[in-house]
Amino acid sequence: MDSTLLIIAIAFAALVAGVLVFLFLKQRRELKAAQAATPATGDAGTRQLQLQAYERLILLTDRIALPNLIQRLNQQGLEARDMQGLLTQAIRQEFEHNITQQIYVSAESWEAVRNYKEQNLLIINQVASFLPPEATGVDLNKHLLDLLVQNPKASLQNVVSEVLSFEAKKLM
Repeated sequence: MDSTLLIIAIAFAALVAGVLVFLFLKQRRELKAAQAATPATGDAGTRQLQLQAYERLILLTDRIALPNLIQRLNQQGLEARDMQGLLTQAIRQEFEHNITQQIYVSAESWEAVRNYKEQNLLIINQVASFLPPEATGVDLNKHLLDLLVQNPKASLQNVVSEVLSFEAKKLM
């Protein structure tokens, strides 16, 4: 893998993560201000459905976290392109399985989850594109994990989980 291209990919992922973190923190401050201005509304049944939706979306963010996906899906003997397909397919399936939860959560929360999914797909595809054609799935997994270790801010999992948790706590 060309180190210059890898550095560019890491810088791009870090830039995207930084912008998203800034937007999430800004929305969080705005939500706190809005919460102070308006009382909680909705009946107990609706509130329970909303809490369950936030719970499912937090679980989704954990399930599509790259280290967790790699650990769950790692298979010996796969080529990098096959592993790339397996990882991206798993993310898309997990997301599609939870897509109906968007009707119970705020638009900002749903957007955070959607951006996290897209960021993970982007990271997988960018890292895979820098690998040589003869690379193995193990090589792809190693490079993905190395990227996350070298740049912990490349993943939005903690930020998205905090946003979801914050909004869920507002309902309680």
